[in-house]
Amino acid sequence: MAFHVRDPETDALVRRLAAQEGVGLTEAVKRAVAAKLHAHEREEPIRERVRKIQAEIARYPATGLKADKAFFDDLSDERCSSTPRRWLRSS
Repeated sequence: MAFHVRDPETDALVRRLAAQEGVGLTEAVKRAVAAKLHAHEREEPIRERVRKIQAEIARYPATGLKADKAFFDDLSDERCSSTPRRWLRSS
């Protein structure tokens, strides 16, 4: 059942965690793995997260505005790519 850690960085991380927790190496590994597994089990599946985002977006009313090429072109400008042209003053 034992395993050998051959990676110096992993060894250093486990030793650092063990020192911070005041436990041995085996206990440090066990706690770290248990915590990570617990976090994964509690994590909401991606499909459910996407479904919630889609539902939130669907609640916004339709504006009737058309997001065509002209719309997206207006969002960028060679002078300042992050500022829509309509926000810039004419020089």
